[in-house]
Amino acid sequence: MSAPTPETEGLLAAARAWTAEDPDPETRAELESLVDAAAGGDTAAAADLADRFSGPLEFGTAGLRGELGAGPHRMNRVVVTRAAAGLVAYLQEQGAGAGDSVVIGYDARRNSDVFARDTAEVVTGAGLRALVLPRPLPTPLLAYAVRELGAAAGVMVTASHNPPRDNGYKVYLGDGCQIVPPADSGIAAHIAAVGALADVPRGPAGTVLDDAVVDRYLDTVAELAGDGPRDLRVVYTPLHGVGGAPVRQVLETAGFDEPVVVEEQEEPDGTFPTVAFPNPEEPGALDLATALAARVGADLVVANDPDADRCAAAVPVPGSDGQWRMLRGDEVGALLASHLLARGAQGVLACSIVSSSLLGRLAEAAGQPHLETLTGFKWIGRVEGLAFGYEEALGYCVDPSSVRDKDGVSALLLLCELAAALKAEGRTLLDALDDIARTHGLHATDQLSVRVEDLSVISDAMARLRAAPPVELGGLAVLGAEDLTLGSDALPPTDGLRYRLADGARVIVRPSGTEPKIKCYLEVVVPVDDEAGGVAAARIVAAQRLDALKLGVKEAAGL
Repeated sequence: MSAPTPETEGLLAAARAWTAEDPDPETRAELESLVDAAAGGDTAAAADLADRFSGPLEFGTAGLRGELGAGPHRMNRVVVTRAAAGLVAYLQEQGAGAGDSVVIGYDARRNSDVFARDTAEVVTGAGLRALVLPRPLPTPLLAYAVRELGAAAGVMVTASHNPPRDNGYKVYLGDGCQIVPPADSGIAAHIAAVGALADVPRGPAGTVLDDAVVDRYLDTVAELAGDGPRDLRVVYTPLHGVGGAPVRQVLETAGFDEPVVVEEQEEPDGTFPTVAFPNPEEPGALDLATALAARVGADLVVANDPDADRCAAAVPVPGSDGQWRMLRGDEVGALLASHLLARGAQGVLACSIVSSSLLGRLAEAAGQPHLETLTGFKWIGRVEGLAFGYEEALGYCVDPSSVRDKDGVSALLLLCELAAALKAEGRTLLDALDDIARTHGLHATDQLSVRVEDLSVISDAMARLRAAPPVELGGLAVLGAEDLTLGSDALPPTDGLRYRLADGARVIVRPSGTEPKIKCYLEVVVPVDDEAGGVAAARIVAAQRLDALKLGVKEAAGL
């Protein structure tokens, strides 16, 4: 141990000032312990303090999201209280007054209920009404309630599918959509202007809503399923999240048998004891569900992420001995789009730029408009005339008239409806995907996702690609490259690179907006020739091309 440096002394002073106004005894004790250790010369404690005080947790279009803990660069009651005060000040600047309300929802993560209560007290302290959902519930229900109740804004306390140590704070405006620029920077400016925490007025903890709005949402979802077959054996997991009871109620109301639920993951639990990352996209996340499905002879596995705004699905592999295959987000997107179009949906079919180009083919064939947006439902949900929207990260909007956000509950129901209709014909979701491939070509997608400890790895990879643009990737010539930071008439600027390759392939590289990851989205298009092996042969070719693309991108980006 050595004496603290002048830099550490400055950190100690900042930490002591933070502790003095922190209302949470747990984070106060956490920070006091770090201060004592750093003051005693513990370099690891000093480094931890430096990270916690490296700057405020940035408020952006995803709201706030970060690791729980003490300090301005963590999620805690101080940060949340300041965020709530900044949001209320922004709403008042935009004209909100005493008759206006903010709907507040929360998931089952650690401290979500506490952060919701702090938000409600700040909202009422500012003279607005706080309407709090009655218990941990899905994020799409909050998005629904904002419009249903005519609120000025909504707040959802959730970190969605992030690791157990994280929490977050998602903001919706009165249109039921997540915030986009310039609202995000406007709110951030008001957050930065918040003074001492003791000077933030606080009132009662708001009005806790009864189940009326919950039931209206669930009934609205259930009504999306039309008349048709209901014979389907479903295994379901909410992944320790809040989807369990809502999904069971929706399926029952729509006429389906009760799903077989993965018992170990049935109850909400913010520690997520059975999964390292509570994200159905992560390898292993659905292992318990698929093992159960094999035992009970299920037709379909469906899953939600912890706040139930995403939906995942897995299907039995034909001819295998109990093996299951998780459908990619682009595959589920194509199935849902085809299903809705077959039911007569009219309007814009929209997806994010990193999603498959197949949606454009489906829209064109149906005579409907198609639009690409930046990643995130903050953009997709705002598309005028939206009929269906999706992004490859398992997010689907199948009823934008009710929820202008991704909704894992309604997507799950329509996927079950489609699977039951196909089963009645002796067919499966895989058969439906083969039909789409025969008509429009096999659009195969994959992703190279690299999680990092050091964020400079991401910036270095992006800089390398910009400095030395590849002329070929995976043996396919690069026909065009686009730096998305420049923006265009169709898209606002964003940190990303898009490559158009030979034979209809494409690659997009971008930093994740919510996790320490760099993501590379790959797509190849292979025509289906029934005389040359049909869809099965096309899948082999596609897999080879995707593997080559993945290696090419890794090499070009220095990953």
